[in-house]
Amino acid sequence: MNINLNGKRALITGSSAGLGEAIAKLLAAEGASVVVHGRDRTRMERVSEEIREAGGEAITALGDLATDEGAAEVARSATADGPIDILVNNAGFYRALSWTDASPEDWSEAYNVNVISGVRMIQHLVPAMRKRGWGRVITIGGGLAVQPMNTYPQYSATLAARHNLAVSLARELKGTGVTSNVVAPGVIGVKTMKDFGMGPNEAETLPNDQNRYGKPEEIAGAVAYLCSGYAEYICGATIRVDGGLIRSAF
Repeated sequence: MNINLNGKRALITGSSAGLGEAIAKLLAAEGASVVVHGRDRTRMERVSEEIREAGGEAITALGDLATDEGAAEVARSATADGPIDILVNNAGFYRALSWTDASPEDWSEAYNVNVISGVRMIQHLVPAMRKRGWGRVITIGGGLAVQPMNTYPQYSATLAARHNLAVSLARELKGTGVTSNVVAPGVIGVKTMKDFGMGPNEAETLPNDQNRYGKPEEIAGAVAYLCSGYAEYICGATIRVDGGLIRSAF
């Protein structure tokens, strides 16, 4: 299936590594001109250079989305060569804290970085999409949004907020030609294993139907589909790419 993103420009926040990097590379391979974003210039430039070496188009946008000034600078850099058609709100972080460890300041920081940063980019870039009558906003969420654990409470709460704002945005954009959806990964890749204290032998005991960790490219594939013309009729939806970790008929 050729999703043909030729002529589209995509900003993927937090794309200097991990899921964001995989998404940026796949969208570029499908013809989009991508903006690689991050806070580390060296890592950004590496990803951008690898995309160009593979025949794609890429520029970089350095900045901290956790501040109004940083987000504005990223938006300016991203739109320097033309408007953004596709916004993938991938950037975020978590800290392994328990209910007893997480202070109100930790909750506030998590909400600012994981939720308000995305809101900033939506407010900078979506009005122009609406005027042009075409656009895609894809929020990277997660299963902890709907089935939280007792650990990482502040992180799980921000994932729920990300899911919620994406659906609210979809309602706001009704009839404009701009869609808003969520891709919700499960446990993905080697880095995620280490971050959550998991070793490679635990892959066989994961409570999903595939008995393995997901691959960044599998998340990127779902994002690419939502960017395509085949997904015009999908709006306000959550696509779970988690091997069946979250089991729900509805």
